[in-house]
Amino acid sequence: MTKALNELTPEERYIIRDKGTEPPFTGQYTDHFESGVYHCKQCGTALYRSQSKFASHCGWPSFDDEIDGAVRRERDADGRRVEILCAHCDGHLGHVFEGERYTEKNLRHCVNSLSMTFTPGD
Repeated sequence: MTKALNELTPEERYIIRDKGTEPPFTGQYTDHFESGVYHCKQCGTALYRSQSKFASHCGWPSFDDEIDGAVRRERDADGRRVEILCAHCDGHLGHVFEGERYTEKNLRHCVNSLSMTFTPGD
């Protein structure tokens, strides 16, 4: 049985289905550090725990780890970057970067706020 997809606004569709990018420093989760879990806005799959979020000051929410099996990677259409997508519904989340040394894991998932919802809690 396939999980139903959530209805999206035109802006969310542009980011999630058309693989767009929201303007930097505009997303509601960029400077959000409450304890909880970030979910795919399109299908509700849990993607990231707040413990893996960090302040990168790049303009988008940044995480150095995903929930096992929740995020998949593929080469972006430009051939230079690596895109990250929800492993369940293929919704576009953003891009992943390695080697920037922001954290000990040396990994940054740069995620559009419009691609996610947040559930507070431990």
